[in-house]
Amino acid sequence: MSRPRTNSLTPAASASQATSGADNGQRLDRAFLASLARLTAGVSPAGLASLYAEWLMHLALSPGKQLELGEKYHRKMLRFGQYVQRLAANPGAEACIEPLAQDERFSGAAWQQWPYNLIHQSFLLTQQWWHNATTGVTGLSSEREQAINFITRQWLDRWSPSNSPWLNPEVGSVTLATGGQNLVQGWQNLLEDWERAMAGKPPVGAEAFGVGSELAVTPGKVVYRNALIELIQYTPTTERVHAEPLLIVPAWIMKYYILDLQPGKSLVEYLVDQGHTVFMISWRNPGTQDRDLGMADYRRLGPMAALDVVTEITGCPRVHGVGYCLGGTLLSIAAAAMARDGDDRLATLTTLATQVDFSEAGELMLFIGESEVSFLESMMWDQGYLDGYQMAGAFQILHSNDLIWSRVIHEYLLGRRRPMNALMAWNADLTRMPYRMHSEYLRWLFLDNDLSGGRYLVDRRPVAIRDIEAPIFTVATTGDHVAPWRSVFKIHLLGDPHEVTFLLTSGGHNAGIISEPGHPRRHFQMHTLGKDDHYIDPDTWRETVPERRGSWWPAWQQWLAEHSSGPVAPSRLGGDRHPPLDAAPGHFVRMP
Repeated sequence: MSRPRTNSLTPAASASQATSGADNGQRLDRAFLASLARLTAGVSPAGLASLYAEWLMHLALSPGKQLELGEKYHRKMLRFGQYVQRLAANPGAEACIEPLAQDERFSGAAWQQWPYNLIHQSFLLTQQWWHNATTGVTGLSSEREQAINFITRQWLDRWSPSNSPWLNPEVGSVTLATGGQNLVQGWQNLLEDWERAMAGKPPVGAEAFGVGSELAVTPGKVVYRNALIELIQYTPTTERVHAEPLLIVPAWIMKYYILDLQPGKSLVEYLVDQGHTVFMISWRNPGTQDRDLGMADYRRLGPMAALDVVTEITGCPRVHGVGYCLGGTLLSIAAAAMARDGDDRLATLTTLATQVDFSEAGELMLFIGESEVSFLESMMWDQGYLDGYQMAGAFQILHSNDLIWSRVIHEYLLGRRRPMNALMAWNADLTRMPYRMHSEYLRWLFLDNDLSGGRYLVDRRPVAIRDIEAPIFTVATTGDHVAPWRSVFKIHLLGDPHEVTFLLTSGGHNAGIISEPGHPRRHFQMHTLGKDDHYIDPDTWRETVPERRGSWWPAWQQWLAEHSSGPVAPSRLGGDRHPPLDAAPGHFVRMP
């Protein structure tokens, strides 16, 4: 008798098929999410929906908060009604609500005239009520509260009367005066910008700021190149130089020449003229083929490879390490690993707008949840990298009134092009980030905060910032939304070096760092905390440390000079072992 046939597979075949099915399902999920991410500009719908659902649920379970919001609504309606009555008797009556100090949307005289005063006052009262509705809800964590408040504020800013051609008095008066030609010109500006974006061209006016001709023009040579970096050594301008050279590690989410912008506004030029030997890393713009480059590759091929070359060229065993933004984080990781392993080649460590503890990383953390990171990983998995436009969009949202809606008003509603400048041209020169590196960066540093927790691994062993014994100089800026100064200040809690000098300067993430001597309206505070000094909290620090007028560059340069061993003859570019390969700014910085 024959055995009956069965459709069942052997256990091994069944497991193989199950694994294959799971892989296929995962690939389908990633492909779908990648397509969805392009439509949503990288914002996770699931994360957004869960955030609002959580807020609504906690609000529904808070009858006291509901009563409070109801009372606030009626009080605001009463205030607005009284304001209308005052206006009827006195057109110059005092406003019932003032905008925040940084909100200049309604500062024009036309906004104080009827009916625009009623329009913008009503909007500000509504905005204030929504702020109350999204804060102080029992059971909602501070992180989720900040996120829901931020997103609601962005939504309200979108519907601000200043963004409407029918409600904005300046747009209305210009439209009447020009017979609508401003809207015609604005439409042409919009089409031109859209066409350039689709073709991958720089914005209007950026052609006047060429890399190597108008920007990044400090003389030097590329003395080393590997798969990820070019190393530039700049030509000395003094007969004698400080013995210890500087190695600058910029962030790879930006082109390096923010630090060599143009004559008179170049940190590199300033340092060279002060007698420093300066080396700069220029990162290659990665493509799809670089999807598997990780944080370890960036550390190994970046600062560690460059450090070997710098010491070989100069013959000096000690180097001043300088890191900017993400480059400062990477250099801090490298410095901690070097200290752990007994490598004492860093004479000092300077970090510019750099975080090593991401527990309070500001509004950028609103984009860094598990749902959002997974969503971004699917998008990067599909293309192999995070596109510069996708990263720029996230930063623009942090300053939406200044970077998005202000542009909409001036260039599209008023039809007036803003003149291009060097910083704007640099900002439009976008870069990409490999899939693996950016995923590791988001998870290990932002999401899990492994570096401050002693869990970040270098060569399979953890590193700690407190192991760094080199003197540290840390610069933060008051208007930084990418690396908030209180977050940068946490270096005092993580480090146990001989000294930490903390400097807080006016300006933002980029403009505060590019703060050349003679720059108007610049001021800073600086204080050194010795090894045996007691910790000062950031608020007390800011209240007690005296303010100085002017640029912070000379103060830092003096600190570098004090931590150098004396003057020597300048090194020949490239030395004996690294003959120059190309003239600065090199090839990598020009890669699209």
